Amino acid sequence: MTTQTMSLGGAINAGLRAAMERDDRVVLMGEDIGRLGGVFRVTDALQKDFGENRVMDTPLGESGIVGTAVGLVTRGYRPVVEIQFDGFVYPAYDQLVSQVAKLHFRSAGRIRVPLVVRIPFGGGIGAVEHHSESPEAQFVMTAGLKVVSCATPHDAYWMIQEAIESDDPVIFMEPKRRYWEKGEVDTSDPGVDLWSSVVRRRGSDATLIAYGPMVRTCLDAATTAADEGIELEVIDLRSLSPLDLGPVFESVRRTGRAVVVHEAQRTLGLGAELSARISEECFYSLEAPVQRVTGYDMPYPPSRVENEFLPSVDRILDAVDTAKEF
Repeated sequence: MTTQTMSLGGAINAGLRAAMERDDRVVLMGEDIGRLGGVFRVTDALQKDFGENRVMDTPLGESGIVGTAVGLVTRGYRPVVEIQFDGFVYPAYDQLVSQVAKLHFRSAGRIRVPLVVRIPFGGGIGAVEHHSESPEAQFVMTAGLKVVSCATPHDAYWMIQEAIESDDPVIFMEPKRRYWEKGEVDTSDPGVDLWSSVVRRRGSDATLIAYGPMVRTCLDAATTAADEGIELEVIDLRSLSPLDLGPVFESVRRTGRAVVVHEAQRTLGLGAELSARISEECFYSLEAPVQRVTGYDMPYPPSRVENEFLPSVDRILDAVDTAKEF
């Protein structure tokens, strides 16, 4: 059977396995990813099956992990690096923005950087400080990096393989609170271009635009709104850099209203760019200003109050109501 039910984390594991079976240049590196299988067990059993030379437990040093991966790239490998938690990526930030993002440009195209950096991101798991960040905008604004985020098991399976096959460096953002959610995965056909945005639900009254962990929340909001006779369209961006905004513009021109949803802080988050681009391209179709539902401009709060920080179904529906009042 080509269609299987998998969790999102299990789908990433299966995608990594498929890529490693297909190309022996693919190697995995990260803290506790080997014998333990990673803190979320996303790399479970891969070291057992492929050996310690291809699934490598590393010291606790993100800068060294990414720097070593850059060295492996220059020797012809295609490394996949796991950053254990989103808040741990910052020691490697200099490597990523100063070296990884610029090597191809700096070498006038002579050096390609087929490096994937996997980052579990976002909140909602009741974790402690540094374990629930949303740093995607910091990488989106860095020229030379591709940034993607999966929201379903099917996409997770195919997107990790597409990222590994890319000759450009890819920041692969994994919504950690969705790791255990299950869905159907067609392992024979991706169905669509997974570097593009996709309409997850059709609607006519307003467009919800999200990615990663917020796609499910937006779908839940659309289901709730439908009970009140409001039909919301939900678009999953998938690729954050580059952005595929054709489906977004087409949708907003039909609905006349747009609500952008993400967990990251509001100021200079991805929603700011999306709001500007929608306003530029769809100005004469908009019935109301583009609304944003985001995290607040503060450090991620203690777990007991994280539900007050994260965008919720109620906050999304309030934004829709605001847009409909114009």
